[in-house]
Amino acid sequence: MRFLPALYLLLLLSIVTQAQTSYPQDYFNPPLNVPLVLSGTFGELRSNHFHAGLDIKTQQTTGLKVFASANGFVSRIKVSHFGYGKALYITHPNGYTTVYAHLQKFAPTIEAYVKKAQYKKESYEIELFPKAEELPVFQDSLVAYSGNSGGSGGPHLHFEIRDKNEHPMNPMLFGLDVKDTTSPVVKSIYAYPLDTKSFINQSNTKQKLRLIPLLNGDYKVENIDAIGSIGFGIETIDRQDLGANANGVANIQTFVNGSRNFELDFKRFSFNESKHINQLIDYENYISKKSRVQKLFKKNNPLSIIKSSANNGFIAIEDSTNVVYKIRVADYKNNEAWVTVHINGTNLTKGEAIKTIASPYFVNSKQTINLKKGRVSVDFYKDTFYENFYIDFDVKNDTLFLHDDTKAAKKNFRVAFDVSHYNQKDRNKLYIARLIGKKKYPTYTSTKRKGNELVTNTKKLGTYALALDTVKPSIKPVNFKNKQWLKNYRFLKIKIDDDASGISNFRATVNGKWILMEYDYKTKTLSYDFNDKMILDTKNNLKLIVTDNVGNNSTFETLFYKK
Repeated sequence: MRFLPALYLLLLLSIVTQAQTSYPQDYFNPPLNVPLVLSGTFGELRSNHFHAGLDIKTQQTTGLKVFASANGFVSRIKVSHFGYGKALYITHPNGYTTVYAHLQKFAPTIEAYVKKAQYKKESYEIELFPKAEELPVFQDSLVAYSGNSGGSGGPHLHFEIRDKNEHPMNPMLFGLDVKDTTSPVVKSIYAYPLDTKSFINQSNTKQKLRLIPLLNGDYKVENIDAIGSIGFGIETIDRQDLGANANGVANIQTFVNGSRNFELDFKRFSFNESKHINQLIDYENYISKKSRVQKLFKKNNPLSIIKSSANNGFIAIEDSTNVVYKIRVADYKNNEAWVTVHINGTNLTKGEAIKTIASPYFVNSKQTINLKKGRVSVDFYKDTFYENFYIDFDVKNDTLFLHDDTKAAKKNFRVAFDVSHYNQKDRNKLYIARLIGKKKYPTYTSTKRKGNELVTNTKKLGTYALALDTVKPSIKPVNFKNKQWLKNYRFLKIKIDDDASGISNFRATVNGKWILMEYDYKTKTLSYDFNDKMILDTKNNLKLIVTDNVGNNSTFETLFYKK
């Protein structure tokens, strides 16, 4: 790593704070010395969030050199088992911050800084905020190596540019170039009646429309009959020239008889609004079919990527009228695809509007609601959901049936089980599980103990039950045996697992001294790097204690020799 002169450090400490209204085109360099091929684009639709950066392919390997995109200083370092894994944040004199995530390791000076803090805290997971003068960097200086850490689904570098308010922005705005001459692909179109008096093709339920590809790359939809207030949804992806990944698009606009009707613009968003993705997409369709259909109308959604729209994207269709509805989908390079829908206004209907099947339990999204039956209670706080609805609620023995997961929640609600009828021994090994899939497989949800209650806070509707975990975690050495000489070994590897509540924490010592073991939850493997040089003795006693989420723990001890 190259260090900056004192004068430049002073400039760093006086970071520009004025509003950032333009995007410097020659300021940031690419963070890798390989062609920019993307496996993920900015704003791409992900589970419960928008993608905050670019996922840059690393040629199916780890260990590529990662360089600082511009002069600056390391302002934050975070190491975690999940999420971004090993992540580095560099603040720049112009007020922007670049982020480099899923790293394998940091450059030597930064790596030493991090490990010193990890050993001091005796924790692999750590978050650090270095001062400006501690870890300065030059543009194109080595800061890390690419990896696959955290929640990464394969080797790549996640790269972000954030403004002074920590809002992620599309890095392509700053001149990073990705070869793309390919138009977006439209996979499906849906039409939605938006109230009980509206009909599409004589039905009051949403309709999947027949999409017809045209030779020029555009699309049309088979003509539809409609009346009342309606809206549309689109499932669309983009691909760049050098990669086959199904990526997100950059902009979607709609037009009614030539006038702008609605727009989604993926240039910038804030992390605290990213959760509203579940109101932007057809959440019910996603849960049932795993496809993300973006609604091209605004209904109880504060997302800033939704730009000015006419009547929130709703389309009023009157009898005996003809409407031409167009959708323009574009990627960042302005490659585009158009969809045309001809709408005939007609009062023809098959019958009455679909009536909501009422249950005894009604959720008013603007009120706090408590549901209780037997030994189970559920608390929905004000503004938990986007809309009002009748909810299915029932309790049988220790199982809670709480609707199905087709209603998106804005924030957590509280589920509590009274476990006072269990004996103390069993009570201590209980946790709240969400039952998923056709086989209702129990998955651990974060469970807190409050007196005689077990409590979880969750955003997911569905089926919950009490589960008992009395089995200790398993511990198995991977690349060594008891009393083995490990003369030329670089790493010591151990696999840990827990089939029920899951791993909560672990602690490893050699000859009574704590050692840093990195945990890869995807492979369930702990690794110690002998290059840490914390093991200096020839004869070494390794002790590992692994604890699951209800307190069951296993202890593994072995002897090894090292020169």
